[in-house]
Amino acid sequence: MITPDFELSQDPDFLTVIIRVPYARVSELDLFFEGEDFKFYAKPYFLRLTLPGRVVEDGREKASYDTDKGVFTIQLPKESPGQYFEGLDMLTSLLAPKKSRTAKPLVEEIGVPAEEEEEEEEEFDWEIEQTLYKEAAEGPVPLQCYYGFGNLRSGVFQRLQDELSDVIDVKDPDQTPTDERKMKRLEAEAAKFDPDHYLADFFEDEAIQHILKYKPWWVDAHKKMMALQGESQNHGSHTLVIFSDEEREQLRKFTNKSYLLDKTSRHLVYLGLIDILLAYCYEIRVNEGDKNVESSWNVRKLSATLCWLECFTSIHDVLVSFGRRVVCYPLYRHFGLVTRAFNDTVMILQLGRAAVLKCLLDIHRIFRESDPAYILNDLFITDYCIWIQKIKKTLSLFRIRLETS
Repeated sequence: MITPDFELSQDPDFLTVIIRVPYARVSELDLFFEGEDFKFYAKPYFLRLTLPGRVVEDGREKASYDTDKGVFTIQLPKESPGQYFEGLDMLTSLLAPKKSRTAKPLVEEIGVPAEEEEEEEEEFDWEIEQTLYKEAAEGPVPLQCYYGFGNLRSGVFQRLQDELSDVIDVKDPDQTPTDERKMKRLEAEAAKFDPDHYLADFFEDEAIQHILKYKPWWVDAHKKMMALQGESQNHGSHTLVIFSDEEREQLRKFTNKSYLLDKTSRHLVYLGLIDILLAYCYEIRVNEGDKNVESSWNVRKLSATLCWLECFTSIHDVLVSFGRRVVCYPLYRHFGLVTRAFNDTVMILQLGRAAVLKCLLDIHRIFRESDPAYILNDLFITDYCIWIQKIKKTLSLFRIRLETS
């Protein structure tokens, strides 16, 4: 667990706790305060404080979260209004000390047969050790590598590497340049490729042939679009793509913002989008539209953009990378699934922004419900969901390039 950066302030009636938790999983927030005890948990951050005065839960407490800055602001009512709390700037002393423990229980029941003992449900350990957050010491400027949507992020993994090692394959991404990431990715794929597995799927392909016959929702939508093209020139993808109530609710939760991307960054974003859609199309097909515990793994493992923070420079590189990863990692390693995912992605792009957005919202839900893959929403998917609603004609140009690749 990581002890977050925090600070405290007060007025006559409230104690205010400001906690900085960038890229935390705020959907599973756990907050407790009573008397002098304050406990906060939002994976991977944990904070336990012994307050210099008493607070009370009486309905006046307030909490807010700034999604852009990753900052919680929590106002706790003082039990005695007007009381001045001493030492709010003595942060180290506020971190509650770890309680003493003994290897043996203080009271032990003797003579209970082992078969009669019941396992207690494992509870979160609120007494784990804490260390005060420290800013990086000044010194030579370290190598700064960028990643995420449009290469707009850096420094995310400096404190979260241990927590997120299962999400991405590249080690120490903040110190690994783009070219080195690609080289290490290719080495990992070459080491992972199993010719026996590939040949077994090639010759014993009954299950794969069944999967190839599955028709995702965009197949029928695409057929309708092609039929409408001969009847009217004014049809829109909004008549072909319907958003569920859950998807509309998620769209309302996003923060509206603009992205200042230069030509190179825009090119990178489009290629990353195609890479992510290819992985998603594979996942939807092999599980025939259902979600399971492997769904998150499939999407992020088959997308080098997500798994290796790859920065592609051409559609050719995207397709080659996806094909290599399909025959190296998932359960079904058949090149027919590569070409089918390619065709599915073309259909989604032809359907337009609404279809792409619907797929991105589904990916967002998959990662949101997966621990710890939720960080990929903060790095990529949320921004893609917002950005795709703002673009216009450039998407069709990339669709044409993909069709001719």
